[in-house]
Amino acid sequence: MANYEVNDAAVEHARKLIDSRQYVLDSDWGAVQPHADAQNAFLEKHTWPEYAAWHLGLTKGANDETKARYAFVYGDLRRIHRSGLIACVYRASEWRHKKVELAAHALLQHLDTKAGLT
Repeated sequence: MANYEVNDAAVEHARKLIDSRQYVLDSDWGAVQPHADAQNAFLEKHTWPEYAAWHLGLTKGANDETKARYAFVYGDLRRIHRSGLIACVYRASEWRHKKVELAAHALLQHLDTKAGLT
């Protein structure tokens, strides 16, 4: 099983998106998460650090500037999705990646507070 560390730049990016109200509260994550074609199109026009900013986890031991390096995507590469954060919390919890789970949970709480859901 892969091991992950928290991508602090992605956490910061997510907080900025939340603070600037660039979020979607209700979405079907399975339908809106960026699949391979969307990721490839994004990488054609953006840098690897910009791509990395959409992933809460960094795969330990994977090479930078490869898709294998980045895990736990939380948005559609344009806006953060509440359902994406919930998916990150769930998947990280399921596979016992506690630091990523807690980072995603903190972002979810921040989003809920900013959106007036608490």
